Amino acid sequence: AEGKIDYFSDQGRVRAEVLIFAVNPARLRFDVVSPFGAMLFSLTSNGKTFRMLDLKEKRFLYGPADGCNLARLTQVPLEGHVLTSLLRGEAPLLLHEPEAATIDWVDGSYQVEVPSRHDAVQTIGLEVHEDDYAKPWAQQRLRVVSLRTEQRGRLLYEAEMRNHEMARTAPARVDPDGLDPDIPPSGPVCQVEVPRSIRLRVSTTGDDVIVKYDSLALNPPLPDGAFSQVTPDGVGPEL
Repeated sequence: AEGKIDYFSDQGRVRAEVLIFAVNPARLRFDVVSPFGAMLFSLTSNGKTFRMLDLKEKRFLYGPADGCNLARLTQVPLEGHVLTSLLRGEAPLLLHEPEAATIDWVDGSYQVEVPSRHDAVQTIGLEVHEDDYAKPWAQQRLRVVSLRTEQRGRLLYEAEMRNHEMARTAPARVDPDGLDPDIPPSGPVCQVEVPRSIRLRVSTTGDDVIVKYDSLALNPPLPDGAFSQVTPDGVGPEL
């Protein structure tokens, strides 16, 4: 995806252009560029190791791919598999017994409640596609529009997803000079609705981030090394 990331905090507001790869279960890449097209940050995570190049401060950070390290760029301390799912417009479910989940119709949408271990519970809002209200429930297309995760009555994080539009499989990546082989899409031809606006709020830290996609494609070509980085010359690595 290509779009904008908008971060709100007590220190003020920060906006930037961003390029994103998000591949289940926890592979991520963020490239943040300035309004003039210069690369500012590049974060990669293969689900186990985290790397971030900060060109502004000339720092190269590395370590485990946990929520705190990912938050060095995203500003929201969420684990990789949670963040990946949310960026794809999906609800990352807590571990639960299938029969424990409940569903209800509240104010024009479905509300799914998923109880989990350690007094944790999720509430997921599912919106019915506007063309499917008259259809039997098993034939309705649904959109994830909200997610709240709480533990012992305390809100951990919440997400809002808006402006769903159809996305389709990306074309192959072709070298215009014909020197390198084409890179095909990373998956089959498909299409599905994806939210173009995703807001993430973490109550424990007060972090509030909005990601807005200007363009988005499914199963994009993935060059070798898309989710890893090597230490650049002239920059000392920091754990």
